[in-house]
Amino acid sequence: MAYVRKDAGTLTATEKRRFVMALLEVKRRGEYDEFVRMHLAYYSSDGERGLRTAHMAPSFLPWHRRFLLDLETALRRVDSAVTLPYWDWTRDRTATSAPWTADLLGGDGRPSDQQVTTGPFAYRQGDWTIAVGVTDGGFLTRDLGRRRDPIELPTTSDLERALKDPVYDVAPWDSTVTRGFRNRLEGWSTGRGGASWRNHNRVHRWVGGAMLGAASVNDPAFWLHHAFVDLQWYRWQRRHGGARYLPAKPPGPDDEQHRRVVARHEKLPPWDVTPDELEDVGRIYRYA
Repeated sequence: MAYVRKDAGTLTATEKRRFVMALLEVKRRGEYDEFVRMHLAYYSSDGERGLRTAHMAPSFLPWHRRFLLDLETALRRVDSAVTLPYWDWTRDRTATSAPWTADLLGGDGRPSDQQVTTGPFAYRQGDWTIAVGVTDGGFLTRDLGRRRDPIELPTTSDLERALKDPVYDVAPWDSTVTRGFRNRLEGWSTGRGGASWRNHNRVHRWVGGAMLGAASVNDPAFWLHHAFVDLQWYRWQRRHGGARYLPAKPPGPDDEQHRRVVARHEKLPPWDVTPDELEDVGRIYRYA
């Protein structure tokens, strides 16, 4: 039977405690840092050579869907009652709302160094030391809303702009496309400043701190954010019945994206799975 992923704002005190304890145990076992390493390894951009899988590519959504499933599997090995909650950033839009509570993710970083000092992932608790990252800092950092240059979280209308697009993705299958659900949700734009980050990307900017770079997995907020992103793919599929992952076939040898993007039936590194096989997860989980 499929298990259920719930809105973080609806979790009971017991559900929050069990999720946090499972996450801390995965961290204690050393498994969590392997997820950070994997995300770092597959964080590549348009300008880099070779295959792009996790970002700026059609496989952004299936890659992260499988990534979330792997973390969820690790959590459920600790506690079979635990599932990944999602953060609805169109509704919970302040630094004091869900999920930024002391019994879930903890709150904002302090002004001096952005160090998170509240909640179970605060450095002083001793259970969440940053061991793998792009800096030498050992503590979790956040800058919710960006104090010095404030930005707002994406709105329902921002999300609707992505959801209403009936095509999954379009050539050249990168961060420059202005049509297609995938990039409208991933959030690359030709605008300037804050306007250049939409939906998924803008949320990473809003959280700030550890969430700004390739080591964003160091903040447990990463999983709640991406669970909500995954929910949007789930909703898009149901709105546009029959719409499929694109490209259906690999770009040809004369195409600039030849061997640079994953087609529907190609294996999605580092797993032995295809985007096609990840389009329907209804037998694994559903969203409340």
